[in-house]
Amino acid sequence: MRNKLIKRKRIFWLVAIASVILDQLTKYLVVQQFAAINDTYPLWSGVFHLTYVINTGAAFSLFSGQVEILRWISLVVSLLLIVYVWITPRLSLLEQLGYGFILAGAVGNGIDRFLFNHVVDFLDFRLINFPVFNLADVSINIGVLLLLIVSFGPTSKPKKNQQTVDRS
Repeated sequence: MRNKLIKRKRIFWLVAIASVILDQLTKYLVVQQFAAINDTYPLWSGVFHLTYVINTGAAFSLFSGQVEILRWISLVVSLLLIVYVWITPRLSLLEQLGYGFILAGAVGNGIDRFLFNHVVDFLDFRLINFPVFNLADVSINIGVLLLLIVSFGPTSKPKKNQQTVDRS
């Protein structure tokens, strides 16, 4: 039965696992390559930098210093997503992608919170003075965007044999 779940929801698992690996790898490289916290490397000066910062809060440093509660929220969200995917009979490609990306973001930042008591952020868009973020944050946003597309998209496809009646 477990193999059936993995085969049926293959895209969900592939996206989640690949995104977590990429997130953790990029954070590891930042920690290894930057000498100190707040060091920055401009890729496009004044526009986009790689900047090593640590975040003890959530997105945009909300709930700063609340690592204990945030680590458990990450774990609960991850488990709930896995259970939801497990019990849902069918998920469209976009739903699998969306939930997979959200799971990856929750797990990626959750790993940091459990192991290091902070999250490593490094993507720094300075042109718009945006808070520094990481690939787990990007994954969550991509996942939410995909689920919004699914939510506001068509609910069913018209059948090929179905004819529309013009009542004008």
